[in-house]
Amino acid sequence: MWGWRKVSSWTAAVSIAVIAASPAAGPAVAQDEQGFQGYLQTLARQAAAEGVSRRTIDSVLPGLTYNARVVELDRQQPETRPNAPIPNFDPYRVKHVDASRITRGRAAYQRQRWRLEKIERETGVPESIMVAIWGHETNYGRVMGNFDLPRALASLAYEGRRRALFSGEFIATLKMIDRGVPREKLVGSWAGAFGGPQFLPSVYLRLARDGDGDGMADIWTSEADTLTSIANYFVNSGWRAGQPWGFAVSVPAGLNRGELAARTNSPRCPRVHDRHSRW
Repeated sequence: MWGWRKVSSWTAAVSIAVIAASPAAGPAVAQDEQGFQGYLQTLARQAAAEGVSRRTIDSVLPGLTYNARVVELDRQQPETRPNAPIPNFDPYRVKHVDASRITRGRAAYQRQRWRLEKIERETGVPESIMVAIWGHETNYGRVMGNFDLPRALASLAYEGRRRALFSGEFIATLKMIDRGVPREKLVGSWAGAFGGPQFLPSVYLRLARDGDGDGMADIWTSEADTLTSIANYFVNSGWRAGQPWGFAVSVPAGLNRGELAARTNSPRCPRVHDRHSRW
C-alpha cells in the first residue's frame, strides 16, 4: 500500500524516476519502465485532484507495469488524411456482416426479443439498431478484448501522443472502481474500450445503465445491461423515434465516384470523442 503523505520505497523510487524522465518541454513520447513508474505519480496526483479515493489509487497504481504492446498497436493504426475520400459502404458491409454474424444476431434477437421490445417502447431506439451495434462491436459479446484496462490506458497516456485522452480514460477506470465495479472486470481492448457495446470508461460512467435490476450496470456479462446501455447512448446523442439514419439512392452506372468525392467530402471531424447531436 502507498499513499500521498507516506514515503515508501515505491514512492521514493518513482520520485527519482520522475526527475530522470522529465522532458524539457511538452509530453514525452517515452517507453521505458522507469519513466512509466515515474509518470504514475503524475496520474496519481491527477486522480486525487478529480476525487478518486486514496484507497483506489493505493490498490491499483503500484501493481501497474508498462505495456509496450498497446503502444505498438496504437502506432500501427493507419492515419487518415483530413480530406481523404470516405470508402464505399458495400465492401465494409460484406466484410463485417457475414453469414455467421447474421446467424448469431438472429439468435440473440430471439433470446432477448421481449426485452428489446420493452427498451424500444421506452426509448424509441429500434430493436434492430441495438442488435446491430451489439453484433458489430463484439459479435454479441464473444470478442471483448483481454487487455488490463488500467495498465493499457496508463501506458498509452505515458507514450504521450494522445495523453489528454488516455489519462482521462485511465482516471475514469479508477472512478469506476470507486463506484463499485470490481477491479477484475476492467478488461477490454488495447485502446480502452470494453464490454458488449465497447464503451470507453468515461462513456460507461455517463451512460451505462442497469437493465436487469440487480443494481449494477454490468455491460460485460449482462445482455440486459448491454442493450439498455446501447439504447441510452443513442438517447443521449439525440435519437428521435421514426427519424431515419439515412436512405438509399440510385446513381448512374458511369458515375465517377472519385471526382464526386473530391468535390463533396468535408474534412473529417477532429473531435470524434465529443458528443455530437443536431437536436
